[in-house]
Amino acid sequence: MADREVLHIRGRILAGPEEVHDELWVVGGRVTYTRPAAAPDATVDGWVLPGLVDAHCHIGLDAHGAVDRDAAEKQALTEREAGMLLARDAGSPSDTRWIDGRDDLPRIIRAGRHIARTRRYIRNYAHEIEPGDLAAYVRREARRGDGWVKLVGDWIDRDAGDLAACWPKDALAEAIAAAHQEGARVTAHCFAEDSLADLVTAGIDCIEHATGLTDATIPLFAEHGVAIVPTLVNIATFPGIAAGGAAKYPRWAAHLSRLHARRYDTVRNAYDAGIAVFAGTDAGGSLAHGLIADEVAELVRAGLPVTAALSATTWGARKWLGRAGLTEGASADLVVYEADPREDVRVLRAPRRVVLRGAVVA
Repeated sequence: MADREVLHIRGRILAGPEEVHDELWVVGGRVTYTRPAAAPDATVDGWVLPGLVDAHCHIGLDAHGAVDRDAAEKQALTEREAGMLLARDAGSPSDTRWIDGRDDLPRIIRAGRHIARTRRYIRNYAHEIEPGDLAAYVRREARRGDGWVKLVGDWIDRDAGDLAACWPKDALAEAIAAAHQEGARVTAHCFAEDSLADLVTAGIDCIEHATGLTDATIPLFAEHGVAIVPTLVNIATFPGIAAGGAAKYPRWAAHLSRLHARRYDTVRNAYDAGIAVFAGTDAGGSLAHGLIADEVAELVRAGLPVTAALSATTWGARKWLGRAGLTEGASADLVVYEADPREDVRVLRAPRRVVLRGAVVA
C-alpha cells in the first residue's frame, strides 16, 4: 500500500485492556483516530489488536545453527501470517539486520548471540566461553544487539548427569553490570531451580522458560521485578526429550519430567505473585514458527486471565519492549479478527487481515 492510500478500520479496536475504539484510519502508514479529509481507499471490518509479539523467537536459526537468507525469510513470513509483527529474537548466530530494510517483514529486537559455558549448550548456537570472559562477551553482544543480551543460565552437566547452573555469582554480577552500563537488559535461559537466585540477585532482567521457579524464588522475582517468558509450547516437548535421554541420563530425564508436570502451576503461581509474564514460543530452534496463538492459549490454560494472556502478546509486551501499540501516530502494525479474542483466545489462530507498516500483507 502506497503512502498516499488511506485505510479505514471499523469494528472494535482493542487499543488497551480498557481502551476500545469503534474505528481508526491508516494514513501514510500510521495510526490516526481523526477522520482524514480524503476518502479511504479500502475499509476493513473486525476485531483489532496491535500486531502480536513473540518475546522469545529465533528468526535465522534452526536446529543446527544459523540458516541462510531464504530460510530466514520463510520463517519471518510464517510469523507474519500468524499475526506476529514484533519479535524479541532471544539469541541467534545469524545476522538478520537485512530484515530491517524489508517493509513487508516483522520487526525484530535482537539479543545478539547466546553466551554459554564451554560445551554446555546446543552446538553452533552460542559463544562458548569460561567465566573470566563473560563480562567482555556480554559487553560485545550488548553493543551488537538491540538492547538485550542472552545468557545460558543452566544446561545439562554430563558429569553430574543433571541440569546445573553455568556461572558463578561474581561473574554474573560483573557481566550484568556491564550490560546495564551499555544500556542493555539481560535475560537467561533457565530450566532448573539452582541458577535462579544467583541470577536475580546479580541483577538479571528476565528469565526464559523459568520452569524451576519455586515458592522460595517466586517472591525474589517479584521483589526484584524480574519478568518471565515461560515458552509453554516449548516446555510441552520435555516428555519426549526426557524419554530420549533417560537411558544415559536418568536423573536429568526425571528432572525434566517433574518440571513439565508442574509447568502450569509454576506459571500461575508466578502471575499470582505479581511477576510479569510475557508470551514467547522459542520458535526457530527445533520448534516450528507461527505458534504465538498457541502460546497465548497455553497461558490461559495455565490459569492467566484472558486479558492478561492477551496483554502478554500485545499491550503489555509492547510496553515492556519499548514499542508502540495502537496509539496516535504509531506505525500501523495490527491484526484484524472475525470475533472478539477476549471471549476466546483461539480466535488468534485465524487472522482475518494483517496490516504491517500500513499495508495489508495478509
